[in-house]
Amino acid sequence: MTDTVVSSATKEVVIGFDRPFVIIGERINPTGRKILAAEMAAGDFSRVEADAIAQIEAGAHMLDVNAGIPLADEPAILARAIQLVQSITDVPLAIDSSIVAALAAGLAVYKGKPLVNSVTGEDERLESVLPLVKKYGAAVIAISNDETGISEDPDVRFAVAKKIVERASDHGIPACDIVVDPLVMPIGAINSAGVQVMRLVHRLRTELKVNTSCGASNVSFGLPNRDGINSAFLTMAMAAGLTSAITNPLHADVVRACLGADVMLGHDPDCARWIRKYREAPPPGAPSEGAGRGRREGGHRRRPA
Repeated sequence: MTDTVVSSATKEVVIGFDRPFVIIGERINPTGRKILAAEMAAGDFSRVEADAIAQIEAGAHMLDVNAGIPLADEPAILARAIQLVQSITDVPLAIDSSIVAALAAGLAVYKGKPLVNSVTGEDERLESVLPLVKKYGAAVIAISNDETGISEDPDVRFAVAKKIVERASDHGIPACDIVVDPLVMPIGAINSAGVQVMRLVHRLRTELKVNTSCGASNVSFGLPNRDGINSAFLTMAMAAGLTSAITNPLHADVVRACLGADVMLGHDPDCARWIRKYREAPPPGAPSEGAGRGRREGGHRRRPA
């Protein structure tokens, strides 16, 4: 079975077929967040720190860190954000940028083995990102689109993913360090998008034998009660073989759905993670566990034999 190992300086997370599902927190991203973008550009990272802590407390196993701010010094901002987040938490990070110089800056300061987000199937992108991934011993998310854009045909997306895995191998990067994003399309616009992804994830697992991830919230774009759609999607995608997702752990329904699916798939032995997360604390004054042992129901002591 394929395991993708990522780490901080002190903590390791494994993405794998028979492993618990890995939730990658998406909140440290200024795209569409004007206040966060302005603060990061001005050197104020207090909201980044608060978002990091909140996501981990909510159940994120990794954090995605993005600093894509127009007209800003993205390499410098991304490197600083990574250093800050690594100073306050030990979870591994995904270094997220479409700018190669920013990825390089983030990789240079990162402590551990990160997940690079991302590489696509364009030849120029492959030849600029894959050498960085190899140099720093990172893992990488492979997004299954290329020069032709995002195909609605899942067979085409599979072919792009296969190309990236093969090209990575040419650079000495094993398939276990490739996490493929099959590209989730909005189901409100493409009604077959869910079925397409399930089939594609299954092929990626059984034929390419790679782990998978996605931007899960894309599936519900434009629909009401997005958490309900996202939760349903993730549980079904996990059953098809999805092993991680970039999503918002502050949405409790989504985290609950993922943990519940892990229980059903046998990825949470003895339901231990579920119990730790949701077991209710005993009310004040309640007898401790084991209190009353040696008594029969009704309060009568056992008679000696």
